[in-house]
Amino acid sequence: MRTLVVATGNPGKLREIRQSLGELPVRVVGLRDLPPIGEPDETGDTFAANARDKATYYARATGHWCVADDSGLVVDALGGRPGVYSARYAADRCSDDAGRDIIDAANNARLLEELADVPDQCRTARFVCVLALSDGDRILLETSGTVEGRIAHAPRGGNGFGYDPLFLLPDRGVTTAELSPDEKNAVSHRGQATRRFADELRKLV
Repeated sequence: MRTLVVATGNPGKLREIRQSLGELPVRVVGLRDLPPIGEPDETGDTFAANARDKATYYARATGHWCVADDSGLVVDALGGRPGVYSARYAADRCSDDAGRDIIDAANNARLLEELADVPDQCRTARFVCVLALSDGDRILLETSGTVEGRIAHAPRGGNGFGYDPLFLLPDRGVTTAELSPDEKNAVSHRGQATRRFADELRKLV
């Protein structure tokens, strides 16, 4: 059985990707399952560029096929920010050793501050995810997913991670943090991308 490294230390991302690939004949491991590997610099100005760079870097470092995702929140009223900087949008407000929960809370707080005077109809946003698979020499496949929504005025829900408590799905009247993991995976940007990824990966393995 081929080992597939998912280039993330985020347990939420790993869980979502592992769930979508569960029926494939691959052993899915995350970075926390491996000896420590230094992080690459994320210098791309698009989600796709960062996903490709991370997949190639970790495939070379581990000797295994590696899938990397780059994903984030694109807010129209902010000119597309936080975009590729979503995970570190409020990095200047956190200590270097801050945990993921603290970082997420700081990111959400900054987003709410910047949208404080923006009315509902102008708070449109989307989550974007790009997945890339590398063998260390080339990109074997790439998929993407997008989900449209709106930024709420306050966090709601205790599930998910990142900006989920603020990302409102208007047609459902809930944030993605108010969905169960299965419900979120059915509609999320990462769920879309990983289902497409699974379909393509099946042809390779």
